[in-house]
Amino acid sequence: MGNATHEQANLMLRLYEIRREEKLRKARAWFVDHYVPAAAPEEFMVKYPPGSEENAYIRMVASYWEMCASLVNRGLIDDELFFENNGEIWVVWEKTRGVAPAWRALFGNPHIFANLESCVKRLDAWREAKAPGTTAKMRQMFAQRAQMLAQAANK
Repeated sequence: MGNATHEQANLMLRLYEIRREEKLRKARAWFVDHYVPAAAPEEFMVKYPPGSEENAYIRMVASYWEMCASLVNRGLIDDELFFENNGEIWVVWEKTRGVAPAWRALFGNPHIFANLESCVKRLDAWREAKAPGTTAKMRQMFAQRAQMLAQAANK
């Protein structure tokens, strides 16, 4: 077990309260169930144009989990405490990791999604130590689900 403090537990509870906010909850549900990442930023802008509800949802979800990852990466929340209670961050990175290099190149900023990436790498290592093979199995299931979402979006 990690060495979580009461202060870290309270911060975790505060993050959970934020997750329950109605608009963020709706954005998270849409992101998980309907968001199909575009291959390139130009395609993204066509598929999810600025000003659209979907664009706002994507930005809201990505920035929320990037913020959470930033807190964890700085040691403000114990890794194990966070990992035991936040699997959704993995889904967000899984949907983001393929497009992150293009966004980093477009903006000339290698730090876009860096907190998310770093945190989820540690989450993967933690999960693999607890249950070897889990991440590969999750990626396989996730890829199948993503394929189904993409097919449904193209109908």
